[in-house]
Amino acid sequence: MSLDLMSAAEIAMEHAKSLGMDQSEVALHHGTGVAVTARQQELETVEKHNDAQLVISVYKDQCTGSASSADLSEHGIRASVEAAISIARQTGQDECFGLADEDLMAKNKFDLDLYHPWDMDVDQMVELALECEANALEFDPRISNSEGASLNTYSGTAVYANSHGFSSEQKASQHSISCSVIGESDAGMQRDYWYDSDRNPTKLQSAKVIGKTAADRTVRRLDARKIASRECPVLFDAIMAKSLIGHLIGAIKGGVIYKKASFMLDKVGEQVLPEFVSVSENPHKLGAAGSAWHDGEGVATPQQRSIIGSGVLEGYVLGSFTARKLGLQSTANSGGVRNLLVSNTGHSYDELLAQMGTGLLVTELIGSGINSVTGDYSRGAAGFWVENGEMQYPVEEITIAGNLLDMYQKIVAIGNDADTRGNTECGSILLDNMTIAGS
Repeated sequence: MSLDLMSAAEIAMEHAKSLGMDQSEVALHHGTGVAVTARQQELETVEKHNDAQLVISVYKDQCTGSASSADLSEHGIRASVEAAISIARQTGQDECFGLADEDLMAKNKFDLDLYHPWDMDVDQMVELALECEANALEFDPRISNSEGASLNTYSGTAVYANSHGFSSEQKASQHSISCSVIGESDAGMQRDYWYDSDRNPTKLQSAKVIGKTAADRTVRRLDARKIASRECPVLFDAIMAKSLIGHLIGAIKGGVIYKKASFMLDKVGEQVLPEFVSVSENPHKLGAAGSAWHDGEGVATPQQRSIIGSGVLEGYVLGSFTARKLGLQSTANSGGVRNLLVSNTGHSYDELLAQMGTGLLVTELIGSGINSVTGDYSRGAAGFWVENGEMQYPVEEITIAGNLLDMYQKIVAIGNDADTRGNTECGSILLDNMTIAGS
């Protein structure tokens, strides 16, 4: 029989201690959910999820081992602990291994409004999926096919505990609606999609809006052209702009910094973005995707942390291991950053187009041609050619290239049209110049 999560955590740590481990930590999760997909106005799939997992890490004489299991019975828990100990006996020593410092453990628990179950049966979910797809298919006669509309709902409980005596239990939910359709014209076919995701189902866009938006985005891409190679301004729409911030955050994570494998090495205290740009982390934002009162090691998260202020890099993104490697202190980022907020220059989307004048609007990026050591950037792209601040026609089969350090300095404006879905809130980003490889 499976145990409740907190009891399972206690058994795991007690067993590790009885077998001579210096320290231990355990993370557990149990969740349930339903995923429904409709395609061509028929129900295609219904999937029900009921998953559980335990991950145990042990530390002995500056060695560590980890093991995971979906078996939360007492026998399964003990077996996982013993597997982790067996691994620890085979690993090399590193003085940086171990739990996060005890004095950094979170002491104040508070409700971050993360748990909103969606009280809806499967029949109602199917009805919404069918409505979403129907609105997409009816939007324009050029919508010729569908990849389907989906609804997902998931709720779960997570427990983290360690041998410092720290423990926490948190319930959370996540729900989404999505739709993807195909349009066709004499020039060929195009595909696009739309979705919304939130912890609270009452905050989701309606199925009707999501279906119509997916269809509208698809139709706008029809009759795409190629353009000649050139250099010109580039506007990343709000969805694509997040990737630029993601590359930056990835380059200041402790793992790549201590290994000296980042284009942001030794940049703390330096101007890496224009003065008008700031990037902060906001782990205590109510109801947000990345909110947490402690990180993955129990370290207390700050209400807000400035990562880049007035364009200046103020610090790296560190868990306890990478912090020790660098002789620094954890920044409560075990498990990643939480709820990034990128400042904007107050420009609307239309104002950014007008400011760009003539150039490329990027609405899709393809591939992952990023050199994390040098910052060299080269990615396939699609979007729209803009003249006199107005979109003229869709474009495809192009490559945009540059170096991220230079690209960040070339940011001339950031829109107030932030995409609030997910862990990064950022508006469209306008760069004054990039190299475009076309026909």
